[in-house]
Amino acid sequence: MTASQQPRSSLLHNKVYMRVYTAFAAATFGDWFDALAIQVLVGYRWQASPLMLALIPVAIALPNVLLGSVAGTLADRLNKLTLMRMCDLLAAVLTLLVLFAPNMLWLLPLLAVRSAISTLNVPAQQSLTRNLVREDQLLQATSLNGLVNQGSKIAGPLLGGVALSMLSPQWCILLCAIFRVCSYLLLLTVKDAEAGNVHQRMDQASGPEAPSPGKIPFGTLWKEGWSFILHSRLLLATMLFGFIGTLAIQMIDFQFTSLFRVLAPSEESMLGWMVAACGAGAILSIMGMGRLKQDAGYGWKLGSGYILLGLAIGGLGLLPAGVSVVPVLLLGFLLGLGNGMLIITFNYCLQKETPPHMTGRIFGIQSTLMGAVMIIAPLLGGLLVEAAGPGRVFVNFGMVIVLIGLLGIGLGRVLWPTRQYSPMDPAISKQSAVGE
Repeated sequence: MTASQQPRSSLLHNKVYMRVYTAFAAATFGDWFDALAIQVLVGYRWQASPLMLALIPVAIALPNVLLGSVAGTLADRLNKLTLMRMCDLLAAVLTLLVLFAPNMLWLLPLLAVRSAISTLNVPAQQSLTRNLVREDQLLQATSLNGLVNQGSKIAGPLLGGVALSMLSPQWCILLCAIFRVCSYLLLLTVKDAEAGNVHQRMDQASGPEAPSPGKIPFGTLWKEGWSFILHSRLLLATMLFGFIGTLAIQMIDFQFTSLFRVLAPSEESMLGWMVAACGAGAILSIMGMGRLKQDAGYGWKLGSGYILLGLAIGGLGLLPAGVSVVPVLLLGFLLGLGNGMLIITFNYCLQKETPPHMTGRIFGIQSTLMGAVMIIAPLLGGLLVEAAGPGRVFVNFGMVIVLIGLLGIGLGRVLWPTRQYSPMDPAISKQSAVGE
């Protein structure tokens, strides 16, 4: 039975997807305890410089650059459930080692190794999601994935802030490991045969011309993914626009700790409140995005997201020292609105315009490109913050991000023309499957 012939039941009735989704939620929720705790530990307890703070995203991004596209190819070629289980288990072990890191010399290599393990997780999860849901449920699944990612920004920082006020950052890191173990145990309840049946149906829906990725040489699969992007005008424009925008954002992304040490030097939890407000704004944005027309307007959706982000970042840079929590919450909420628009539009575009059997490779390449940004941008941002101060840098880059958004809206019809083909089109599927 093809996807168009199946009954249009709610995605919540897809038991296999919901178990995978819940495991993803557990791992993501734990990650926000970990991320905030590491920033507080390094920024407030160790009093690391802005340049040392910038080394954290570099250590995390380097494996994505080196392994991203390879990981995406493996996600298309190997058992996705096995990859996700392996990532959860090894990430839990490495998180426990992070817990005992005495300084940056130990912390950075551990974060890099953990990131290398987790590089497989995103393309595997995205590819599995693409195969577990029908075409008419794709936007709903993308929104749910974004919802848990942003919803964790509310509960994670809030509960993490409570834990930090009573305990220590190490307890938050331990919680991250516990959630990873829970995710692993939940994935064990998903039988490989259940996911295999879904894959079989999707292969049949794609037609007999598309061979199984496991029967194609690894090198062919890897080259096929890059070739598909380079020959897809819409995907190429999306990747390049995301690359430019991320380059500007990552210049200051890991300098929020530097900024809040100036705004609230004695209140470690204020950064958590800002991230929580960001999560609330993102959830509202995601809920609104689900009601918009699906296949049009990539340019103005992405551009509007960048404009909201730029206004929030610039506004945070204008706040004076000793500011109350109210303007921080308002700007954090605005930051979340833009972030939600970007996440949903970008991921939905990649999934919608990609054949199901290539989703892992496309998201792996995306991870490689965005990881490359995080190698150089945070270091430059750290140097700029040390030289000019966080406030001025935030204001300047806020204006740059707004300009990028305006360009996206103005050039939207050129960069994202009306959809010219369907990724499920037999000719496209056949061509991509044989690596032409």
